[in-house]
Amino acid sequence: MTLDEQKKALIERIGIFHEKMGLQPVAGRILGLMYVADRPALTFDEIREELSISKSATSTALNLLIETGPVEYITFPGDRKRYFRLKTSNWRDALTKRIDNIINFKVLLKEVLECRTDKTSEFNTCLGEFVDFLDFLQEELPNLLDKWEKSRVK
Repeated sequence: MTLDEQKKALIERIGIFHEKMGLQPVAGRILGLMYVADRPALTFDEIREELSISKSATSTALNLLIETGPVEYITFPGDRKRYFRLKTSNWRDALTKRIDNIINFKVLLKEVLECRTDKTSEFNTCLGEFVDFLDFLQEELPNLLDKWEKSRVK
C-alpha cells in the first residue's frame, strides 16, 4: 500500500482532530489511515509500516481503539494474521453512547449546582445555562435522529 501526499496529509489532519478530542496521537493517525486506506481491513504490519511507528506504539494504540470501540479485528480462514478495521456500521450505537455520557454528566452537574453557594452567582448562572442546554439536547437529539431516518426512507 502506498499513500499519496494528499492522503498522508489527510491522515495527519484526522489524527490531529482526534488528538484534540482527547485521543492519543498515534491512535488518531491509525483512525486516519483506516479512513483513507483503499482496503477496509489492514494488518498490524501494514499499519505500522505505513505510519512509520514502532511495534509497541502500534500495539498500544490498536488495543486502545479496540477497547474504546471504533476499531475491531477480524481473521480469515487459513490466515494467521489479524486484520483491523473501523466499526462504521455501529455509528448509531457510538453516538447513543456519547449522548448517554453527556446526559450522565448533566446529572452530576445538577448535583454540583445544588451544593454550590451563592458566592459565585455568575459561575452558577453559566453552569445552570449549560445544564439547561444539556436538558435540551437530551430532549432533541433522539428526535433529530428519528427525523433523519425518516428523511432517508422517502
